[in-house]
Amino acid sequence: LQKLIHLLQATDDPLIQEQVLITLGNSAAFSVNQDIIRNLDGLSIIGGMLSNCIPKVIEKALNALNNLSMNIKNQEEIQVYITQVCRNVESAPLNSGLQLAGLRLLTNMSVTSDYHHKMVNSIPCFLHLLAEGTERTQIQVLKVLVNLSANPAMARHLLRAQV
Repeated sequence: LQKLIHLLQATDDPLIQEQVLITLGNSAAFSVNQDIIRNLDGLSIIGGMLSNCIPKVIEKALNALNNLSMNIKNQEEIQVYITQVCRNVESAPLNSGLQLAGLRLLTNMSVTSDYHHKMVNSIPCFLHLLAEGTERTQIQVLKVLVNLSANPAMARHLLRAQV
């Protein structure tokens, strides 16, 4: 894992970045590896890939962060990327893999109400995706909206959102 994280940091080749992110994401399926990746500063290195200009690299970074977000300590670090993930979801092509990957991560990050406030500005986008997206997109958006709606403090934002 350490060598993969170092390789991700050292290369500018998008094909290598994609493959490393896929491998890190698959490794994160095991809880022991989630801790190891966090302790190796892997979350910030993977999070840094969200600024990449290659959509496939961003998508793979979102998938890796999604798998890593199953851990409360990891969520504490990943939460700094929520605003950027929301922007990625909003700017991604409708129903794209990148958009779905972002929505999956937001679903995990919205299971508890700790980070709901970071998603408030994206509620109109979520409602737009609910109206315009394919069934797969709609399901992912609904998961985020259900999580947000479980928080009474979000009711006002959900009900006042301009669609």
